[in-house]
Amino acid sequence: MAHRLGAATLPHTPAANAMRDISDMTALQNKRIFYVEDDARNRGVVQILLQHAGAIVEFDRWGFAEIAIPKIKAFRPDIILLDLMLPANVTGYEVFDALQRSQGLQNIPVVAVSASDPEIEIPKAKAKGLRGFIAKPINIQRFSQQLTEVLDGKTLWDIG
Repeated sequence: MAHRLGAATLPHTPAANAMRDISDMTALQNKRIFYVEDDARNRGVVQILLQHAGAIVEFDRWGFAEIAIPKIKAFRPDIILLDLMLPANVTGYEVFDALQRSQGLQNIPVVAVSASDPEIEIPKAKAKGLRGFIAKPINIQRFSQQLTEVLDGKTLWDIG
């Protein structure tokens, strides 16, 4: 049996059970969050968490600039989340570079969400100008608050 929270139905899994224990999850109410992520399980977990927190979520699974950038522009996100390892040898850094070259997208905060080694990727992310790094697996009890901090103008360098 599944529990219904808002528009999301939560199955009986460890992640869903832990999420039921999270108290105030409206910190991202009406925030528009775009996530470039190729793994369907990761997209699903993030979608449930963010929608439960009140966010409006859109995804791109490939990261090809010619497809992702128009989708992102049309969606008008408040924040962009990027996986760093995408299909077809595309990296989140390449997507970030394309965002920086795109009119109207340069000032949107971008956070890497990655299973890559934080000790290697955080210095790269800082040098590129990303506003944060969140190590996978994400901490579902802190994830919404972490994004709220970035939306409030802070940087975030989470090593897991």
